[in-house]
Amino acid sequence: MRKVIYGGACSLDGYFADRDGAIDWLHFSKDVEKIMAASWATTDTILFGRKTWEFAAGQGGGGSMKGLSAYVFSKTLTTLAGKGAELVTTDAGEFVQRLKMQAGKDILVMSGGNFATSLLKAGVVDEIGLNVHPVVLGGGPPAFLDPGERVNLELTECRQLEGGCVFVRYAVKPSLASQRAARSSGSRATSATARRAR
Repeated sequence: MRKVIYGGACSLDGYFADRDGAIDWLHFSKDVEKIMAASWATTDTILFGRKTWEFAAGQGGGGSMKGLSAYVFSKTLTTLAGKGAELVTTDAGEFVQRLKMQAGKDILVMSGGNFATSLLKAGVVDEIGLNVHPVVLGGGPPAFLDPGERVNLELTECRQLEGGCVFVRYAVKPSLASQRAARSSGSRATSATARRAR
């Protein structure tokens, strides 16, 4: 099954930007370049939260990327400006679980804590990778909100990067939510197969 991976560069206190949206504190290095290249090589799908998509579009991004499928999740948008992505307004957890069952490479979540936490709560996130920077911002867009229950993790990688940064990668341990999501998706797939066989 495909993996759903969430993460990014954050401050020590877990923010992706400061209160004003500034990211001038980010440190880009050869280490980070290699991590990003390895990640993109095993990815063919991107999941955007609405705010992240709108920020990317405002910076001139948010368009189609060769070899990648993009989905934008929103409960308020009815259309997307431009091309290159599909708008999803249905239940995010169920949609992502169906994506995971399809053939393909890994799935990257590009969002802030709101959308990512909804996926954690649905039990569909498999891995979290963070490039922790040596700065305390005190506020801003958080990497995580309250998922409603404890999310247990297993450390799979930890190493120091240039600039005093630390890269950590965790596997998300199966929770009751993820087990329910997998069973529900499997049941729907079985039902669909049975209907086609009639």
